[in-house]
Amino acid sequence: MSMAGALAIWRRDMLVLRRSIMSEMIAVIAYPLTIYLAFGIGMQGYIGLVEGIPYSMFIAPGLITMTAVNAAYSESVWSLWFHRRVQFTIESYRVTPVTVSGIVCAKLFSGFTHGLVKGIAVGLVISLITPFRFPPAHLAVYLLFLIPGSVLFSCAGVISGTLMDKPETIGRVEAVFIMPLIFMSGLFFPLSSYPQVIIPIVRSLPTTALFEGARQALVSGNVSFGFLILLYTTALSAFIAAVWIFRRKMAE
Repeated sequence: MSMAGALAIWRRDMLVLRRSIMSEMIAVIAYPLTIYLAFGIGMQGYIGLVEGIPYSMFIAPGLITMTAVNAAYSESVWSLWFHRRVQFTIESYRVTPVTVSGIVCAKLFSGFTHGLVKGIAVGLVISLITPFRFPPAHLAVYLLFLIPGSVLFSCAGVISGTLMDKPETIGRVEAVFIMPLIFMSGLFFPLSSYPQVIIPIVRSLPTTALFEGARQALVSGNVSFGFLILLYTTALSAFIAAVWIFRRKMAE
């Protein structure tokens, strides 16, 4: 794999991001901020403490993580689809020394960068309007979960952008699969709220490993190694699948 080629594609994507950064930030911040105001503040008086912390602080790490991985997914899926179906940029890449793995890695880098920038923006806004704070040392532990989580969602975006030929189909995939997996993973409520028979199933989801592990890391600095192993294993499997599917599609 040519890492130089992957970095060249990543730099191109970053130039596109720089040109549209302000307009994107407004939309990116508005959605999780609206959810936070509606649930974190509106429901806090009724819910009180969740796992020993105020409800507004309970959902804050999840909203930051959701913003980051959603941005990683959206960048990968729409960028790849647009470059493949509209601009035909992928065809230009194929006549260069850039390998299929390099193209996929470039989209992973771009997705993670988009997610990191937008997650930081949402985190700053939430910290300005709420008492949510965390020790800076917890950030390194949090990144142990955010990095493979971004890889997982970026790979899901690569797979969707490769297989889906119509933009409305991409929207349906996000509505039917991506968002339900996020909301089922303890973003707005603790896993203990589920019936006992359901909890083992929910805990086996990689999105649960991401959101629960990231919350514990950011709030308390703890590392759940079970969640970490599940998340890294799933991210690696998703990367292998994304490269294989993309290579098969390009060979058609």
